[in-house]
Amino acid sequence: MDRVALLALPRLCALWAALLALFPCGVQGNWMWLGIASFGVPEKLGCANLPLNSRQKELCKRKPYLLPSIREGARLGIQECRSQFKHERWNCMVATANAAAAAPLGTSPLFGYELTSGTKETAFIYAVMAAGLVHSVTRSCSAGNMTECSCDTTLQNGGSASEGWHWGGCSDDVQYGMWFSRKFLDFPIRNTTGKESKVLLTMNLHNSEAGRQAVAKLMSVDCRCHGVSGSCAVKTCWKTMSSFEKIGHWLKDKYENSIQVSDKIKRKMRRREKDQRKIPIRKDDLLYVNKSPNYCVEDKKLGIPGTQGRECNRTSEGADGCNLLCCGRGYNTHVVRHVERCECKFIWCCYVRCRRCESMTDVHTCK
Repeated sequence: MDRVALLALPRLCALWAALLALFPCGVQGNWMWLGIASFGVPEKLGCANLPLNSRQKELCKRKPYLLPSIREGARLGIQECRSQFKHERWNCMVATANAAAAAPLGTSPLFGYELTSGTKETAFIYAVMAAGLVHSVTRSCSAGNMTECSCDTTLQNGGSASEGWHWGGCSDDVQYGMWFSRKFLDFPIRNTTGKESKVLLTMNLHNSEAGRQAVAKLMSVDCRCHGVSGSCAVKTCWKTMSSFEKIGHWLKDKYENSIQVSDKIKRKMRRREKDQRKIPIRKDDLLYVNKSPNYCVEDKKLGIPGTQGRECNRTSEGADGCNLLCCGRGYNTHVVRHVERCECKFIWCCYVRCRRCESMTDVHTCK
């Protein structure tokens, strides 16, 4: 390395440190790339080569056996986000390998502008990703894939003899999953500089916790009957997490009823509307600072693709309807011809004979 490059190296390091301090939210979200299939297998790459911040890399080195669960948690969160918003103007679009070609895979935020915009969409992303990590790690504990956690031992004994049931089986240890999610995702506020960064980080920390609370709140009790001829004289019960789809629906409802908060922090986050500030903010509420764009028109600067060319439902009055999804611009209709095998019969011996059926379908796309 020549002398000029050596002299420039400290400046580059200082610049990178400043960027990390100014944009902790984006750095914090890069782990989400692990949920994309095109990223590869994290276990083979090793902790040092993964898109993690220094705290996450240190945790990864101490607990490398958790990498498959971290990857599965990211995949769960991304998949559920896309499922919940697939028919809406913002459809939880994530960056692809082609879109990220300008930068190495994993160095830019997976969700682009939405990850740092401080909008309702940011709130949902942080909540669903934190919930995905809790769900995945807890499932791995219950399956016996890790040595330091297993079933919830606090529910091994007890119950109600008079009601004819007792705790048993393997209850999901959601508390361990929540502990690990906090340890892995929560970025200390004291490490940030700048008012805007502190507000966004506080918001993101709250929304991540709201995602974890959703997993805990939706825990259910399953029971199995014991007794002569299935009489159910005694029941063994255990606690289990809800399906992640149900958790996704819960968080989507919270997104629809999310609370806008002030962009100024005093002792804690406050509602933006002064006449509502006496109403407490609950742990499971989703919070946002900035209003969302309408997502109707393409904005290359922000990475918003717009809704032009999106398929819509002409007869629907909901978010997937052509009127709402196309933002009043109208839609194009074209006919799609489907050819498939039908009315198949088994002929002795030994082949299957089918008819060739054709159908025509109208497909509507936004102008």
